[in-house]
Order: sequence, then structure tokens, then C-alpha cells
Amino acid sequence: MKEIYFAGGCFWGTEHYFKQVRGVVSTEVGYANGNTPSPTYEEVYTDTTGYVETVHIVYDPDVVSLELLLRLYFDSIDPLSLNQQGGDIGTRYRTGVYYTSEDDLAAINQIYAEVASVVGQELVVEVAPLKNFHAAEEYHQDYLDKNPAGYCHLSSSQMLKAYHANRKV
Repeated sequence: MKEIYFAGGCFWGTEHYFKQVRGVVSTEVGYANGNTPSPTYEEVYTDTTGYVETVHIVYDPDVVSLELLLRLYFDSIDPLSLNQQGGDIGTRYRTGVYYTSEDDLAAINQIYAEVASVVGQELVVEVAPLKNFHAAEEYHQDYLDKNPAGYCHLSSSQMLKAYHANRKV
């Protein structure tokens, strides 16, 4: 198993999106790369802790590649929007790819460069090693499974794209 961390705006939708992908073994929402110990949602919400809402993804590389996960990630965000995705605004909603293995950096940089070339502008997506990660409160975990009508900045067609991404038809 391998892991990667994606920040793509509100973590509820990003988590649900990646749960659709065959080969994703588990997801956990939380707060990454901040400056305080044991942050709470209320603290992160103030945009003073440096944390970003993030999804920890564990995946089976024999079933889904990091490159596909990265392409899906970039399809699910606006890589030119600084500190905002959909209606979610603030530094806690910035976009980022956080890695735990230097071996992943080549693939991350390759897909990042491809996306930047396609959009023709510099991206505002952070790429950095994971400094820290704290799981969010239980009520945030699997939020859209528990609350199917809950808020999500991602569309149902995006969710379907993630579901079909690496399945044979």
C-alpha cells in the first residue's frame, strides 16, 4: 500500500470523490501542514493555524497508479484559484499535494507540469512533503456517506468520472 495527501477545498467532497476510485483502500479527512498541536475544526476554521483541510488516501498501486490519482485530483480542482474552491474560501481551503515518499515526487512534478502546460499559467497548488497530519473529528469522516444531501463543491458528474476512472467497461 502507498499513501498520498490531497487538499482540494472542502475535505468532505474530496474524500467522497476519491472513495469512488477502484484501488483506493481508505480515506481519512484531517488537517495538514499547520503550526499548532492537535488542531480542532474550530481552530482551523479561523485560518490562523496554517492548516489545510486534507484527505489522506491509502491506495493499492497494483490497482490504481499515483499518476491516475493525480490526474483525477487536478480534474477535481481549479488549480488557478488561490485559497478557494467553489464556495469555500480561506487558506484552509487552499489546494495541495503532500507526499511522504520522495519517490513520488517525479510523478507529482510530471503531472503538475502537464496541467500547467494545458492551462498555460502558473498553478497555485502547493506541492510539499507532509509535515504533519491530524485526523479531523469523527463527524467529518465519511461525511457525505452519513449526510447524502450535505454540501459538496464537486458535482455528481465529477463523482461518476472518479468512479469510472480505472474500471473496464
